[in-house]
Amino acid sequence: MSASDLLVQKYGGSSVANVERIGAVATRIASDRAAGKSVVAVVSAMGDTTDDLLELAAQVTGGALPSAREQDALLATGEIQSAALLAMALQARGVEAVSLSGAQAGISADGTFGKGRIAAIEPKRVREEVAAGRVVIVAGFQGVSGTETTTLGRGGSDTSAVALAAALGADRCQIFTDVTGVYTADPRVVTDARQLQVIGYEEMLELANQGAQVMQTRAVELGWVNGVTIEVLSSFVDQPGTQIKEDRQVEQRNKVRGLAADTKVAKVTMVAVPDRPGIAKSVFDPLAVANINVDMIVQNVSHDGTTDLSFTCGRSDLAAARPVLEKIRAEIGARALEIDESVAKISIVGAGIQNAPGYAARMFGTLADAKVNIQMISTSEIRITCIVAQADADRALKALHDTFDLATPDPVDAAARDAASAAFAARGQMHAARHRRFQHLDALGLGMLGEDLQVFHNEGPLDLLLRGLDGIGLAHHGVVGAVLAEVDPGLVAAGRRLQGVLAGLEALRPLYSTHRRQPE
Repeated sequence: MSASDLLVQKYGGSSVANVERIGAVATRIASDRAAGKSVVAVVSAMGDTTDDLLELAAQVTGGALPSAREQDALLATGEIQSAALLAMALQARGVEAVSLSGAQAGISADGTFGKGRIAAIEPKRVREEVAAGRVVIVAGFQGVSGTETTTLGRGGSDTSAVALAAALGADRCQIFTDVTGVYTADPRVVTDARQLQVIGYEEMLELANQGAQVMQTRAVELGWVNGVTIEVLSSFVDQPGTQIKEDRQVEQRNKVRGLAADTKVAKVTMVAVPDRPGIAKSVFDPLAVANINVDMIVQNVSHDGTTDLSFTCGRSDLAAARPVLEKIRAEIGARALEIDESVAKISIVGAGIQNAPGYAARMFGTLADAKVNIQMISTSEIRITCIVAQADADRALKALHDTFDLATPDPVDAAARDAASAAFAARGQMHAARHRRFQHLDALGLGMLGEDLQVFHNEGPLDLLLRGLDGIGLAHHGVVGAVLAEVDPGLVAAGRRLQGVLAGLEALRPLYSTHRRQPE
């Protein structure tokens, strides 16, 4: 099996939100299977299942934080449910499929409940099932540490999918979601935001880190390290998506490639911290031990032997962070602890800005003109980030999108868009031609009773099948399963059972004549 013959796909919660959508995913996978592809699909929990399970946990604990182990055991069931249902839907369509938990798929995690990281993948079972001709459906968002189920944090199914693609040697991983790709900004806020055809790993990693929710950061990292192209596609619209890969034309593109806004952050300030060696270590070491991720850090100029120390973290971490922070404040003798949950993080991202002056000034000037106050600033080689009031976030995003002219594609982007659309249209025409070739053929059921072959059919279409196979030069291949897969993916298993009995399709002719059942 070559890398190009293997499709690793991930379907998000909206893609498998109900029975109808699970059916649509099953139909898509069946089509890919009929086209000769081996498919490994990673699924998230259905719709809002994860949130519903968290609400149940809160109800039974009276609002107290539940045991991290038990919460992981609970949340992992959502993805297992989706995987089993999708496997059933494929089986109902005649496609051999098997569902696997993260542990069964060979995904090992580091043992950090709720925020586990993938430690290793040994996909022996996955390879065996693929070699046997089955579609493998893997429950995302989870791994195993020893014997303990460990979840991988929000967006962990993306990580599961890209890690599996790397472990299986696939050259790409398709992420099916409720958006058509990666946009220059959140299209729900910026109405003229533009879909990108290609974005580099580094740029996508920065956007994801700064709040763009279309991809999980660790998934992008894994794709980058292992050279796996990540393709973001819509489950609901049949059109080209966005490829995340090494971008070798970055110098020819717009300097700013995208904007990100994170409205789920909090600003923490230790007021009047003693200004002496080791204080920063005293603050951030306990936070690291408590698994609290800290982002932007700003220390003010010292006055009278004290300084203010500010940083940002996720609001979801505050419940665990507050008691740790209060203990730190008391131990180091800081005057006060201030926490502001009404802030947002706004970022501009683009590999081109590292060698182009003036972008920070343009960003700050735009925010000033929009009457948006900047509370904190952080930069990297390809990113500039500002903390602003959450109430100002949407206005800031729209103003910056206009300033950097992100609604207008540059020539490289336009060419990539046209090429992707042409390729997508050609693929659609190919599938339509295959459908037309066999549109007059009914599904056939093939079975073995002792040494006698019996052929069952609806209204006698096997004659058409044999003549059609002659016409396209396939009747003498002697590979029944491969040919029948072109007719209907549900026939793959039946065809495979016949391969040891029939020397070639020509054998069907006399047998069909002998055993033909007359139409009723």
